[in-house]
Amino acid sequence: MLSQIIFTVILIAAVALFTANVRKISRNINIGKPLERNDQPGRRWSTMLLVAIGQSKMVKRPLAGIMHVLVYAGFIIINIEVLEILIDGITGKDRVFSFFGHFYIFLISSFEILAVGVMLGCATFLVRRNIGKLRRFWSKEMTAWPRTDANIILITEILLMSAFLILDASDTAFRQRFPQSPLSEGFPVSNLFIGIFKTASPMMLIFINRFCWWFHIIGILAFLNYIPYSKHFHIVLSFPNVYYSNLKPKGEFTNPASVTREIKLMLDPAAAPVENSPTAPERFGAKDVFDLTWKQLMDAYSCTECGRCTSSCPANQTGKLLSPRKIMMDTRDRLEQVGRNIDKNGKFADDGKALLNDYITPEEIWACTSCNACTEECPVDIDPLSIIIEMRRYLVMEQSAAPQALAQMCSNIENNGAPWQFPASDRLNWVSALNTV
Repeated sequence: MLSQIIFTVILIAAVALFTANVRKISRNINIGKPLERNDQPGRRWSTMLLVAIGQSKMVKRPLAGIMHVLVYAGFIIINIEVLEILIDGITGKDRVFSFFGHFYIFLISSFEILAVGVMLGCATFLVRRNIGKLRRFWSKEMTAWPRTDANIILITEILLMSAFLILDASDTAFRQRFPQSPLSEGFPVSNLFIGIFKTASPMMLIFINRFCWWFHIIGILAFLNYIPYSKHFHIVLSFPNVYYSNLKPKGEFTNPASVTREIKLMLDPAAAPVENSPTAPERFGAKDVFDLTWKQLMDAYSCTECGRCTSSCPANQTGKLLSPRKIMMDTRDRLEQVGRNIDKNGKFADDGKALLNDYITPEEIWACTSCNACTEECPVDIDPLSIIIEMRRYLVMEQSAAPQALAQMCSNIENNGAPWQFPASDRLNWVSALNTV
């Protein structure tokens, strides 16, 4: 009864802490400006099934994709076994679903095979990151913490899967000595190393079994409460993030409603102007996270830091400062800072900082070619370009801080109706050369 009480208290505390952290993240995301993304539900569901659940973008890079599918499938399916552990812990029973008999043995056997797949995938990722030192995992934004974060998760998953297999092996070894259950038949993977328990006493087997049981479930609850502080929160957000992804053509930019309204008034002088509003004028573009939409902020929390966007960015490949992954990481870091500010003061108190300049420099965003390679590559449909465009808008429309070449082009369009530095009356001068032939 004491162990049941302890387990229940730990479970309630873990769920409560996770819920509190998720609510904070939800609040931070909702700091963003409103955006309508509920159109075409059928297409959105199919996109989520294909990209988030089907991992279609992951397998474009076969080795990493296949390993990730193994880890992903194992993580999702093996968690069915966690339900049994939770019921066992609360009720004090052992293997509460074992009454399914041979079907239960089939399920646990399948889980064991998947556990090996998870361990293989995690070990491959550890080798690629720390021994192979793939370039995209060692760029300058991948400081000590992002690299450590990834390693913590991979090692934790290996330890959890190992505990699961040792739990089964010790349990089977015990039941074979006291065969009163069909579970004494053993499971395919754990049965391979059951021999190491041949000399263990029954009390030692029980101790090993209980230790692995507690280690496995406490590890899972600790993992649950670690992911809100980690890039691995994409485990939760990848599904809604893909569902609400942009379905419009990637080359289509948004137009601020206020600018569109002013242009329409210019083209139609008879149109009635909008009455003066007592509210402060709208800021053009984005200077800070408050100027971004909730979807752009969700993108920041959904980033897996895999670096596929940066490795495909032509600006980054030619040595420019731009890294789409850094754009998303900086946005998340600034949003977290704003969230802590709100937690401390009850509401946001001006801290003299902003996303633009304090986190992301103008040189970075002007290096972007707007090619959308980053958006195309992202396995969870994050759109770094949309954030870059909004910050560019702020620099151009609020601060008149466009690069000289762009400012000259805009001036030419305003004065000449074309990006070239000559009047409209001279546009057809080139035809005169044709008439002399």
